[in-house]
Formats: sequence, C-alpha cells, structure tokens
Amino acid sequence: MSAPGAGSPRRFRRARADHAAELAEDYTELIADLLDGVGEARVRDLAGALGVSHVAVSKMVRRLGAAGLVVARARAPLALTPKGRALATRAKSRHRTVAAFLVSLGVPSAVADADAEGIEHHCSRATIDAMTRALAGALAR
Repeated sequence: MSAPGAGSPRRFRRARADHAAELAEDYTELIADLLDGVGEARVRDLAGALGVSHVAVSKMVRRLGAAGLVVARARAPLALTPKGRALATRAKSRHRTVAAFLVSLGVPSAVADADAEGIEHHCSRATIDAMTRALAGALAR
C-alpha cells in the first residue's frame, strides 16, 4: 500500500530520468556556448563556469564521451559530436522557449532566464509545444 499523496510511480520515474538527462544537457549546452563564443572548451573552463571541481567535470566528460556526445583527448579542447551538438541545440531552444514564456507572464527577464535553467529540463515536448503556441498567440494579438 502506498503512502497517502504518494502520486504515480510513473511521475517519479520521469523525474529521475529528467535529472539524469539534465547534466548531459547542461554540459553539452555549455560546451557549445564556449565553442561558439571563444572557439574552444576545456575541462577547466567548464569547472569554472559550473563552480565544480576539475575532477567532477572530468568524470562527467568521460560519461558524455561514452554516450557519444563529446570527444575528449588528453591536453586537447573538448569537441561535440553531431549527437552532442544536436542535444545542446535542443536544450538551448527549450531554454529560450521557457524563458520567453515566463517573460510573457510578467516575470522579469533575468529571473525568467535563471528559472528557465531548471524548468527547461523537466518540461515534456507537449508542454514546450503549448508554450510555443501560447507565445505565438500572444505575438499575433
């Protein structure tokens, strides 16, 4: 028997899966930003930007490499595979949609951008599509 208010196990499984994907999205998005902005991405750059240790970034980069998202060679800048670039692009697009939706509700831009950083990872495709439709409707008025 489950505890009162425990909710659907499916909901919790989805939340755990979202958390697992969140780091990969954040890392690939940051790597893409660095590659596009300064031309290279190194473990130390990621560690500084994320406020985590070099060791933590190295472990995550190894996982991303094993997943086919990142190419990491000793003493060389990181590179995104096409799969990694596509993940980064999708994450960035979701972020922009969520932030724009929050701004359309009256949330200040800086707050919306910060809030979108967490929300974007947990929205289903249906929710993102609904936000996009709502934004298009607001622009049409």
